[in-house]
Amino acid sequence: MYKVLLVDPDHHAKEWIKRMLDRHQAEFELECHAAAAAEAMSMLSAQDHQLVLISMRASEEEGLQLCGRIREKSRVPIVLIGGRNEFQLARKALYYQVNDYLPDPVSPEEFAASLKTVKREMDEAPYSGHQPVPWAGSVQEAASAISSAGIIDKVKAYVEEALHQNITLKEISHVFHFNYSYLGQKFKVEEKMTFKEYLLQQRMEKAKFLLENTDMKVYEIANEVGYTEMDWFYKKFKTYTGVSANKYRKTLIITA
Repeated sequence: MYKVLLVDPDHHAKEWIKRMLDRHQAEFELECHAAAAAEAMSMLSAQDHQLVLISMRASEEEGLQLCGRIREKSRVPIVLIGGRNEFQLARKALYYQVNDYLPDPVSPEEFAASLKTVKREMDEAPYSGHQPVPWAGSVQEAASAISSAGIIDKVKAYVEEALHQNITLKEISHVFHFNYSYLGQKFKVEEKMTFKEYLLQQRMEKAKFLLENTDMKVYEIANEVGYTEMDWFYKKFKTYTGVSANKYRKTLIITA
């Protein structure tokens, strides 16, 4: 039985969480409910919990501050619930080695999948007591706080948001506090392509979309997908599609 601490100022949320936990055939039990960070820290000090659920709906900043306070003393699994689907928030959550972040709207299926992932991680590396966070541990230890699929999804989200900028995997690894080589290997395993190949694919597919669906000039499209040198964009686009950007658009007009 895994004991769960819920941190949420809304007392009505307790019943929804309890119903969701009950679906897991007594694997998780809502042991305590704290309305504020100070109360939560007191409960964590008084007894062991195997999972902390923190609501982000009232105050995302306070929720992240609580994560920081917990991580100063413990590596107990943390799952954030609710709040905005915002990349910057997810990035901050990663800094505190949060196991998962479920922005609104949270579906029962997403919640169940998250619990399943956390349970698997706990079974593989059982948590017991108020152990210090392994900040200086191996890459594998640091990565164990987040599922490999989770971090790759966040890398892809970063690419989508910053496609118009000069993106490198090294920069992203610094943002997420991940080892550069490890992240590159993980990305290749998960996506069956290197990060550079994925980045090129995303840029070219967006360029194709803009050529097909907008009246933007070719140089504007090049800037939109992260190319400041037109010759380099033309070369990459032709290699990717087999035709130049101008011919690609003309062909669309002819066949329309």
